[in-house]
Amino acid sequence: MVTIIVLAALVIAFFVFASLYTDYAWFAQLGFQQVLTTRWLAGSAMFAAGFLGMAVPVYVSILLAFRLRPVYAKLGSQLDRYQQVIEPLRRVVMIGIPVVLGIFAGLATAPRWSMVLEYFNRTPFGKTDPQFGLDIGFYVFELPFWRSVVAYASAVVLIAGLAALAACYLYGAMRFGGREVRISRAARVQLSVTAAVYIALQAVSLWLDQYAALTKSNSLITGAQYTEVNATIPGREIMAGIAAIVAILFIVTAVIGRWRISVVGTGLLLVSAIVIGGIYPWIVQRLQVAPSERSYESAYIQRNIDATRDAYDVAGVKESDYDATTETASGALAQDAQTTTNIRLIDPKIVSDTFSQLQQSRQYYQFPNELDVDRYDIKGQTEDTVIAVRDIDLDGLSSAANTQYNRTFVYTHGFGVAAAYGNQRASDGKPVFLESGIPSSGALGDYQQRVYFGETSPPYSIVGAPKGTKNVELDYPSGSDDSNDANGGNATTTYQGDGGPSIGNFFNRLVYAAKFQSEQILLSNAVNPDSQILYDRDPITRVQKVAPYLTLDSDAYPAIVDHRLQWIVDGYTTSDAYPYSQSQSLADSINGTESSTFRTDQVNYIRNSVKATVDAYTGKVTLYTWDTKDPVLKTWQKIFPTATEPVSQMSAELLDHVRYPTDLFKVQRSILGTYHVTNANSFYSGDDAWTTPSDPTATSNDSESTAVTNTTTTNALGTQTTATRADQQDPYYLTMKVPGQGTAYTLYTTYIPQQTGSNARNVLTGYLAVDSDAGGAGKGKRASGYGKLTLLTIPKTDNIPGPLQVQNLFNSDTTVSQELNILKRGNSTVKQGNLLTLPVGGGFLYVQPVYVQSTSSGSYPLLQKVLVAFGDKIAFEDTLDEALNQLFGGDSGASAGDSGAASGSGSSAGTGSDAGTGSSDGSGAAGSGSGSSGAGTGTGSGTQSPALRQALADASAALQDRQQAYADNDLVAAAEADKRLQEAISAAVEAENDTSSGN
Repeated sequence: MVTIIVLAALVIAFFVFASLYTDYAWFAQLGFQQVLTTRWLAGSAMFAAGFLGMAVPVYVSILLAFRLRPVYAKLGSQLDRYQQVIEPLRRVVMIGIPVVLGIFAGLATAPRWSMVLEYFNRTPFGKTDPQFGLDIGFYVFELPFWRSVVAYASAVVLIAGLAALAACYLYGAMRFGGREVRISRAARVQLSVTAAVYIALQAVSLWLDQYAALTKSNSLITGAQYTEVNATIPGREIMAGIAAIVAILFIVTAVIGRWRISVVGTGLLLVSAIVIGGIYPWIVQRLQVAPSERSYESAYIQRNIDATRDAYDVAGVKESDYDATTETASGALAQDAQTTTNIRLIDPKIVSDTFSQLQQSRQYYQFPNELDVDRYDIKGQTEDTVIAVRDIDLDGLSSAANTQYNRTFVYTHGFGVAAAYGNQRASDGKPVFLESGIPSSGALGDYQQRVYFGETSPPYSIVGAPKGTKNVELDYPSGSDDSNDANGGNATTTYQGDGGPSIGNFFNRLVYAAKFQSEQILLSNAVNPDSQILYDRDPITRVQKVAPYLTLDSDAYPAIVDHRLQWIVDGYTTSDAYPYSQSQSLADSINGTESSTFRTDQVNYIRNSVKATVDAYTGKVTLYTWDTKDPVLKTWQKIFPTATEPVSQMSAELLDHVRYPTDLFKVQRSILGTYHVTNANSFYSGDDAWTTPSDPTATSNDSESTAVTNTTTTNALGTQTTATRADQQDPYYLTMKVPGQGTAYTLYTTYIPQQTGSNARNVLTGYLAVDSDAGGAGKGKRASGYGKLTLLTIPKTDNIPGPLQVQNLFNSDTTVSQELNILKRGNSTVKQGNLLTLPVGGGFLYVQPVYVQSTSSGSYPLLQKVLVAFGDKIAFEDTLDEALNQLFGGDSGASAGDSGAASGSGSSAGTGSDAGTGSSDGSGAAGSGSGSSGAGTGTGSGTQSPALRQALADASAALQDRQQAYADNDLVAAAEADKRLQEAISAAVEAENDTSSGN
């Protein structure tokens, strides 16, 4: 039995050692071992402090109670039996209980290492709170530390007191006889001093609670309101004083031996807690504040407004009125030519399947479900680009190829990117690729295309071999899948980077075999002296491990930088202790949810303090200091002085691809929905509160979906949490000119009134945009305009349709419906893309691409039509350029990016080699063709019969006549045009059927 226990202990010890050893090897390979060793040392020190802080006082308390026990005390028979049972185990109990309690205390305190390090390395904010005049850093760094120390000390003293009480009773120092309690002198002194220390700690806790009132969330605001300032806080000070006096009374009891005064004092403390801490504040709130709440709370609401805008970094938002027009006129967009040229038609949420079919190349590659938007300089012109990494997908392997060997040694990496112009489309509706094929080629130039560190990389891969060794890793497909060929005709490679710890010796192989529980690592002959093991390869995971103090953006996006494929990750420093700043759930703000239970991710301060990059080939992580003024980041730089690089080390090309982070913008838009109001009285009335509209396409593309989704999750304790997701419309990146600003790469969102009920109005009330372009100023220099927030406020007298209203206009228009029905004929579905809102032409222009996809296997969405709206007028054409011209009296005054898209069949330019299974004429794609110049209803074969062309031309003419008739309010002409339209549609369907039967 002893042998088994020893062997089990050795096995457990080895696995623990393997975990620690491999962690160190991973951090050391990246050059961040100081982060790990600091965490280990700090965590170990905290465990030791927690263990000793609990175990020693409890042991001393039990030991004193035992040694000072009355020797000749007369015990009852029950106590005699207790002593007989415990006495043989007394030493074990006296040591075991403190040790066990100490272990639990150590485990509870060890995770608090970050709070302690922040306290000892704290940095002042240079700003003070409006109530006590203390630096903000006191609330962020010091107050949490001291409250935790007091809470821990209180728990230790309480447990030590209970242990002493039990020991005193067990050994006769405390005896109960009828209504009389007899306590020995030694026990009285020990218990009285213990009680005095405990009450003194409560006095300190009460004193600290007055400062905590400034970060407490109330029904109206976060922070102390009138009642807290004038009743609760003074009450805490009074109760702290009373508690201090009671603590002294317990010391007096220990000296003079009378319990009466300390008992009376304790009763007074309890009564004062009820009266001063509860009843009096209730009276003030109920009888004084509530009847005139706005006047009493005005000053405190103003504190909340000012602090919130500062803590969320929106105090500098530039606000201006935008009296938007709804009238269209010829040439109205002439002043916005740069914006209209860059309007993005390729929806990154829809075209993933299109990229996959045209550019995936093999089943063991994949593109993400949602692509990324970036911008690149193409021939001197900045182009908004939809880009995606071709990452490895082991789940796509066939059953024969899906072996452990292949998963570990052969299929190790993805290859290259595919990128398309955001504002262009081919004549058949495909994207126009500026980078395509495998190996990738195009406008992005030469770069290291192998993706060993990606969002879907395998859990681990073993790579590397001595020079002259035969290549094992599949690099990219370059020929047939001949099973008789060892490589299947494909190109192979051997990893040449330094991306993972070495497993070239037996010991490293053994510990990594234990870590991943794989005998392949230990036994396979594919492992050689130059082998490396790559793991923790997701970019966000890598950054989170080396920077545990950061909250990371949910989206890592790729960029070709200095001939390397780099992942860019945004890192935030956050706090929930900024006085008077409004607290909110970070996840709810980002995801647009409202949780039915308390969330633990509350924040009321956030800064985008770090920009991180992860090299897709080497896995190298680099952290750049972005916000040099952030006190929280400065504090962590004292803790990890070598972890971050200055922004001056960022190359000019990297800065060209840095953007304003989406998650931060979502948090700020959530705050500005309410806190754009800076007047306390108006804020209290809530008459100008805004919210982000729901995604208008949430129901348009799926008849069974709803704009609100309930999600229920169950944690390990069995507690269920239900979250309501509002499907808020995402913010979008566009290169455009915001009124009052220059043309820039911009992130924007819209606002509508914050209302509930079925009569909620969906009209625009505001438009928030932020300059997201950090480049252009050279190496290490951030563009001066980056991060500037602009808020366009729509006058309340205006009635500008919001996104949901515009979507309803599109969906309810009979002409649009009829054309969509044409596109849906056969086995095709229509997907309406992101509804963009642009402040151009003196008003707001809405643009929505319309995709068509066949329901057959292997199909993909093709961009066939474009919907536009301005005011209550809409247009629906094959191209954005045509739609804008129709909307603005025949000539919008500006050209769109797709003005060169020709009618009829055609293939997307620059698709590169080995572009996948999609055909160039669109016949295998959407089942509804490439789109003609008329009604956009080509058959997809690239040829049309004369009868079909004539029918489509008649339908197009009838549509135009019908729209003009409605514009002239000529209902008779409209009815006549509608009749001709129906006849033309019937003729088109008949002509198509004749063509199909003829084939």
